[in-house]
Amino acid sequence: MARVVESKKACSVNPLKMSQPLGASLAFLGLDSCMPVMHGSQGCTSFGLVLLVRHFKEAIPLQTTAMNEVTSIMGGYDNIEAALLNIRKRAAPKIIAICSTGLTETKGDDVDGYIVTARKRKPELADTEIVYVSTPDYVGGFEDGFAHAVTAIVRTLVKPLPMKANQVTLLPGSHLSPADIDELREIIEAFGLGVIVLPDVSGSLDGHIPPDWRGTTLGGTTLEQVRASGASALTIGVGEQTREAAHALKEIAGTPLEIFERLTGLECNDRLLQHLAQVSGRPVPAKYRRQRSQLLDAMLDGHFYTGGIKVAIAAEPDLLLAVGSLLHDMGAELRCCVSTTKSDAHAQLPADQVILGDLEDLERGASDCDVLITHSHGRQAAERLGKPLLRIGFPVFDRIGNAHRCQVGYRGTMALIFEIANTMMGQIVHHHATDWPLTPEALRAATHAGPGAAPHPALPVTPSLAEVSA
Repeated sequence: MARVVESKKACSVNPLKMSQPLGASLAFLGLDSCMPVMHGSQGCTSFGLVLLVRHFKEAIPLQTTAMNEVTSIMGGYDNIEAALLNIRKRAAPKIIAICSTGLTETKGDDVDGYIVTARKRKPELADTEIVYVSTPDYVGGFEDGFAHAVTAIVRTLVKPLPMKANQVTLLPGSHLSPADIDELREIIEAFGLGVIVLPDVSGSLDGHIPPDWRGTTLGGTTLEQVRASGASALTIGVGEQTREAAHALKEIAGTPLEIFERLTGLECNDRLLQHLAQVSGRPVPAKYRRQRSQLLDAMLDGHFYTGGIKVAIAAEPDLLLAVGSLLHDMGAELRCCVSTTKSDAHAQLPADQVILGDLEDLERGASDCDVLITHSHGRQAAERLGKPLLRIGFPVFDRIGNAHRCQVGYRGTMALIFEIANTMMGQIVHHHATDWPLTPEALRAATHAGPGAAPHPALPVTPSLAEVSA
């Protein structure tokens, strides 16, 4: 169990944390024909919009209630009403999703009451679903905003329905990319199960050229699918952040739940496949047994470059657990871990401590580390320290293809291992490091070892899928 330490600095230097409204907006972007709205000033929305556009390299529909000095003091009802009517008239979304900001939360706007009043005053809003979530950006972080938004979607739109035995609801965490969601959907459907992903950014932010332009989100979980999730026989959550929404589904529709703390790694994916086999009554498909074997070989190949390395990593809690645990499985030492907010995920991280801080805390703790792992705002720290930087999380704005980067399942785990190992291999080749856990001579000897060679002591000995099932 990692000990959680809060940074006591007077200010944040090179912040790691993104805000709650931004996380909530990402969740709403996973709904089809939806218009996310930030209830606050234009600057709040513009800043979030820039980060989303730079990360996904896509046009992002995101609106604002454009609060000013007067309305911030007197109250924002008129702005809420005007925004709802204008959005309905111009974009005709099926869902308008509103999240608050620090400005309106400090004022204390009763947005739930505003929505009730607007519906009474303007009957034309009756054909549009409106979801509201409270996300003050002076507390919590990106992951918290995403989690609260998904819970708000569930509580506003889901009703109990007769159960469908072959239907599963998948709740992905904010750290999963569109490609991650596609991979998990494929895995679940391989067992003959239907899956509703809530929310589904793989339909709206996967980097496709849309056939039309509506001004709203173009793809994602439809309103009908959100409502149909009340009939699912099982809820699968990925990340501790999904527990709140999964319990809301259980409370509303009685749906049993299974939360996987991560799906990046070997053992966790074994558990997922075993559980799907039990739910569906079908054996694990042969292709996943093959992929598991490939992952084991990738772990064997990659551990020569990861065993014994010292890592400095900074990320949101669930992403920190997923990537950090895989690195630990591969023999790396988590020397410096920095996260954004408190989470039960920290208790499962194989490290001595987690600092709730910023990228300056990461830089200070990474002086004797071999690699830095965080989002693109860590690039200056990596340059100053002369260390390689592996980019993960949000935002990654100085690389393309973020929507298609898969890090879950056997295949995604294998791809991440290769990415980490290749990063370290590049350091050996270009910098001729002499203080590496393996010298170049030993490294060459190790990589050319025959099939009968003993594995590196850092590589865990894992049972086969058949042994686990038995």
